Formats: sequence, C-alpha cells, structure tokens
Amino acid sequence: MSTADHAWLMGIDIGAGSLKTMVVRSDGHVGGSASMDIVTHSPKPRWSEQDPQDWWRAVCDTVPRALADAGIKASDIRAVSFSAGAHTPVLEGKDGRVLRPAILWSDQRSGDQVQKLQGAHGERILEISLNRPSPTWTLPQFQWLVENEPEIARATHRVYVAKDWLRSRMTGTWETDRTEAVGTMLFDAKNDEWSRELCDMIGWRIETLPPLVTPTTVVGEITREAAAQCGLVAGTPVVCGTSDTSIETFGAGSVSPGDGTVKLATAGTVSIVGSAPHVHPTLINYPLAVPGLWYTITGTNSCASAHRWVRDTFFMQGASSGSAAFAEMDRVAATAPAGADGLLFHPYLQGERAPYWDPMLRADFVGMTFRHQRAHFARAVYEGIAFSLREVKDQFAAQAMPIAQARIIGGGSKSALWRQIVADVLGIDILLPRTTDASFGAALLAGVGVGIFSDPLAAARHCTQVLDTARPDPARSAYYTELFELYKAAQRGLQDVNHGLSRMREAPTGGA
Repeated sequence: MSTADHAWLMGIDIGAGSLKTMVVRSDGHVGGSASMDIVTHSPKPRWSEQDPQDWWRAVCDTVPRALADAGIKASDIRAVSFSAGAHTPVLEGKDGRVLRPAILWSDQRSGDQVQKLQGAHGERILEISLNRPSPTWTLPQFQWLVENEPEIARATHRVYVAKDWLRSRMTGTWETDRTEAVGTMLFDAKNDEWSRELCDMIGWRIETLPPLVTPTTVVGEITREAAAQCGLVAGTPVVCGTSDTSIETFGAGSVSPGDGTVKLATAGTVSIVGSAPHVHPTLINYPLAVPGLWYTITGTNSCASAHRWVRDTFFMQGASSGSAAFAEMDRVAATAPAGADGLLFHPYLQGERAPYWDPMLRADFVGMTFRHQRAHFARAVYEGIAFSLREVKDQFAAQAMPIAQARIIGGGSKSALWRQIVADVLGIDILLPRTTDASFGAALLAGVGVGIFSDPLAAARHCTQVLDTARPDPARSAYYTELFELYKAAQRGLQDVNHGLSRMREAPTGGA
C-alpha cells in the first residue's frame, strides 16, 4: 500500500489541562495535531472541576487546526474516536442541560465519604468493583452529591463520563465502554452489568447509567449540526473509545501479558498488563482496550502537575513560554548531582494515592541547606516523583508481579533526563515509544472500529515503535535505593504534621 492509499483517522483526548486533537495515518504516521488549554476551577479547597462546554469549544477550535496541520480535508477522515480521564462524570437533566460542572478524578472533596464507605462496605465494594474506594472514584463523588447537592442528584436523568459526553455532542447518542464503567465504581465487573447493590449503597438511581458497548463499537455518525460547528463531515463514523490510560497503554504498544507502562502525566502511574484482574486493596484494575486483557495499575496523585507547579513558581520569570520554562528547568536540573545534595521532595500536592490512600498528606522539600540552589530543587522534583513511582512499583513486587521493563508515556516522557532518573530509581529499562498521546491511541481505535485494522492488537503492533531506551546505571541505582529509604522515613515522620496542617482552621482575619 502506498502512502497515498493510507486512510486518515482522528483521535480526540480530554487531558487534565488541555484537549488535543490528532490526525493519524493508518500506518501510524502522525499527520497533524492541535491542542487548546482547558481551565480547571477550584472554588473550594481540594475541589477540581471543569465546564464540559469548554471541551466542546476546544473540539471546535482544534479539529480545523489539526486538519490544516496535516494538510488534509475533513472528508479524508474515515473515523473519529475519543478518550479522557476516567471518573469524571457529567450529569444531564431531562432537558439535556448539564446540571453542574464535572468533578475531576483529581478532586479530593469526598474524603469523608470514602471513610464511611470503606468502614461500612469496603470489602464488598472491592469484591464487586475490583477496586478500593478513594476520592478519585465516581462512587464516593456521587455519595458527596447525594449528601451535599441532593437537588442535583434528584434531577440527574443521564450520567455520562467525560469522553462519552463529548462524543454525544457529535452523535446525539448515549453509551459507555466497560473500562469507563469500571472507573465509576458502580459496575459489577464479574457479572458484566451495572451494580444495583453499589448504587443502593449511596442512594443513586441505576436508571441514570448508560448502555454498554465495546471501545471499538461504531456508536453513530457525526450529525449535520455537529459538523457545522466542529468542521468535520456529516456522516463520518464515530467510534466509542475508552479512558485515557487504557488507550495510552494500548497506543504505546503494551499489549501482551507482563508488559509494563510508566505514565508521567498530571498523575503518575505504573501499570502491568495481564489476562485477568489482580484484586488487592493497594491495586487498581481496568479492562484494556485489547479484548481479553486487563491492566493493573496504581499511582501517585501529583506528577506532571507537581512538575508544572514548580515550573510556574520558580522558572517562569523571563521565560518566553511554558515550554521554554520546562526546557530551562530540565537543563538546570541536569547540572545538579544525583540525590540533589541530600534534598528530598514529596509530591503530595493533592494528597496521595498509593501506597497511602491519604488525601491529607502534603508536599514538602526536606533537607534544605544554604548550598541548595534552583538546580537542586529542580532535580529533587524529578527524583521525588520517581521515588513516589518506586513506591507504586513496590506494590506490584509485594504481590509477586515483577516488572522487568516498562514503556513510558505522558508529557514528562519527553524529558531524557527524567526518563533516565526514572530508570535509575526504578532499576528497570525504560522504553520510549514513538508516539505516547492518548489521542494517538484513540485514532487507532477509530481505525479498528471501521475495519481498517482487524483488531486492537493488530493496530498496536502495526503502528507503534520504540525510539529510545534508558537503562539504569548500577551505581546510581544503588545510591537511589539508599536515598529511597530516607524518602520513606521522612514521609512517616511528617505524616502527623501533614494531618494536623490539613485540619487547621483558616487564620482569623484582621489585625496585624
């Protein structure tokens, strides 16, 4: 098949801070892309929300620009598919209006609800949903809504997950895939159905939950109204898609049992592909985009988000752009020695998931002296996040699930320095795929849905390629293992302080 004979596919992904549209040729070549920032609102401490209408506005902005970047016409697109972060519900009333902003997976408001659920039903929730409650999941988010916004809960006619609501703007249809269903913590994975028992635990109506399809199902076509707004052609097939980490794992080529993946995105994760879920309180399980496979995953709440916070706080002055500031941070961090002269960073800017599952932990720099400069702080951030991922990886080792090597994805994977630090801290080979975006994987699933590829496995093997491998340096790995013990000891020592600070009342106003 010549280049001219290849089909064009489109993937659209809602990230934590931006929406990206990518145009991909059926040989895996990325023809063009465009992105637009999405604002996250925090009206109260520990809240994270977005306006779903912002997602649709971003689609209408990025689709024409991605087509122009690829130098193709809208009529060249054979199919479109979607991805987004899991656990982000959009609630619609009977009139089709969105009832409130979407609560993001990073939102921590439901900590009290998690404690109640874990105390009263923890073992049963794990048994049915295959996962342990935390503020990330939709189940405790919905319990928070029932308790704090009961009028919204009563008015909800349809529940969407983020990418499904966005896709419905194109097709007018209502459905989700099983990975997203598992991500709500309202799904009985063993019996392949929504769980009335889980819904009843929190007083949620099961009738509001969508029908189930596979990620590669063609769910509809782009309507004339949607086409007029976003710049695509009416009648273009639209494929369901799935959640971002599932689709990134698949798109990076981790498609065989035992394959590992490290993700340096807003959150940081480590996952391993298997033929079945591995149910344990410290691990999280989802179906993979490849039929018959699962990925078991756990992660740290603040990864690239912590990286970005440090960039914005210390490195934006004088920088021409955010990307230039990132490059400067990378350059400066490389000048500091491994271990940052004894400076440690715990990246708990939004509490922490594995292995602590503690929304009241706080970030810190530990071990500061007069000799520490910007370079040390920058390197400590890279290393601290890598140490947090080491704690995540150790959860797998404790369950006899070793990871010999891993493909690396997410925005942080662009940094050669960070990739090497991750390899040294984890003690494994880190492989960099040619393309790591969730929008890339979404485009491949679109191709499966319309028959360009025979199945997801064939698509991944045909279109993925490893560009670089970071191998651990034995001396640095040994050094980091020693430092890692101090990292854990510092976390233990500061835990009560963190809890006390999180419980502190606001300071009184007025006076000196």
